[in-house]
Amino acid sequence: MDFVELSKQRAVSGMEFFLRNFKHVPDDKLTWSPTPTSKSALRVAAHTALYAGRFAAMLRDRALPQPDNIDAWVAKNVAEENAISSREEMEQVFRKGTDEVVAALDTLTPEEVEMTITSGEQFSMPMKQLMGLPGWHATLHAGQIDYLQTCWDDQEVYLS
Repeated sequence: MDFVELSKQRAVSGMEFFLRNFKHVPDDKLTWSPTPTSKSALRVAAHTALYAGRFAAMLRDRALPQPDNIDAWVAKNVAEENAISSREEMEQVFRKGTDEVVAALDTLTPEEVEMTITSGEQFSMPMKQLMGLPGWHATLHAGQIDYLQTCWDDQEVYLS
């Protein structure tokens, strides 16, 4: 299997793994957080879902974000996360973003797969690393959902 196909599979399976874990968050715990400044399960899910679309844009543009004002860029992202207010909305955003990732991956040429992309002079990343981020990112944040579940004493092992 080539790297594009592997990256597509990982993006989709990462999303599905996250959504499988998230479906076990009770409705009354969606906005609960262990401290006033901690993220809730819904906020973690919104972040994860929105980044699928952000990764798709980076893949399509063959470029990393280059915000003029990083604080404003972060504030905009936080506002977008906070605007997602339901499980259904988050899942819709996540599925759409993952579909966009798969479509963007399909447009990469073999030469582009081997390239390095940059964000000005501050940061660079191999395209292969970016290609793997959607699946890795979803799996990473699924662990946060697992942790939150233990905080409200849900010790169940969910296999589906």
